[in-house]
Amino acid sequence: MLSSSLQKEVDKLSLRRIALSLQYDGSGFCGWQRQPNGISVQSVLEEAINILDPLRPVKAIAAGRTDSGVHAAGQVVHFDCCGSIPVSRWASALNGRLPKKIRVREAVLRPLTWHACYSAKYRRYRYTIYNSCMPNLFLSPWSWHRYKFRLDEQLMRVALNGLTGFHDFYAFQRSGSNRPHSYTTIQAVQLERCGDLVVIDIQASGFLYGMVRLLIGQLVALGEHRINLQTFEKRWKDRLRTEVKEAAPANGLCFIRAGYEEPIFSKAAGFDDFPRFSLSGIDSPASPPC
Repeated sequence: MLSSSLQKEVDKLSLRRIALSLQYDGSGFCGWQRQPNGISVQSVLEEAINILDPLRPVKAIAAGRTDSGVHAAGQVVHFDCCGSIPVSRWASALNGRLPKKIRVREAVLRPLTWHACYSAKYRRYRYTIYNSCMPNLFLSPWSWHRYKFRLDEQLMRVALNGLTGFHDFYAFQRSGSNRPHSYTTIQAVQLERCGDLVVIDIQASGFLYGMVRLLIGQLVALGEHRINLQTFEKRWKDRLRTEVKEAAPANGLCFIRAGYEEPIFSKAAGFDDFPRFSLSGIDSPASPPC
């Protein structure tokens, strides 16, 4: 019988780190992270992994923690295993045991020094707004329906571009965060209107708790001319968190991808799997103002 220290060394040598490209429909889940009450994506995934590789308890680590109801098109997750399942079989094996709202796109082998969260250079989110008078049943699970006013996307774009760089974004941080500070770097932003759809992409080195939904709420208030550009800028630059009250709903938000020094997955599995809806965009004009 091996000593405990030697057994640990043997276990370490047999460990493999598997990275997953993961998609999930966030509706019905209490977010990515395991919670005492509610079903999380993490807990469901870990249970499926443990069934396939029961030799040691598994903890799945994600590139970014999504809130309740938020979707993911290219979430990156890693876990360590010591079983004999080939890495090429993990995706199909997990998909056979996961609910249909969670899909593994690809599984690849990574060094034990690689980390889904700490090795990431950026995270990218997309928010979709449906800016039409008429409801749309098929867009409602994936977008925020704003129908009273036509959004001023030009003004919203000016405000969004002003956020790039390293700044204190305390005004866009929900209470309850255990982060030691509220600084982060927004690396890239993009706002496009396609007919009745306004799509906003934000890429950053990291995001504060609730940051994107609070930010989108302020952008929409600006786009509806309920606040002006000066008020928008003053609120975040002067850290006026108490004035940032409206958060965009979770269903319009999607974690698009995380980026690393080198590509982890094939382009088909790891780049941009969330569709840019174009229902009334290219071939037909936007709806008239309500």
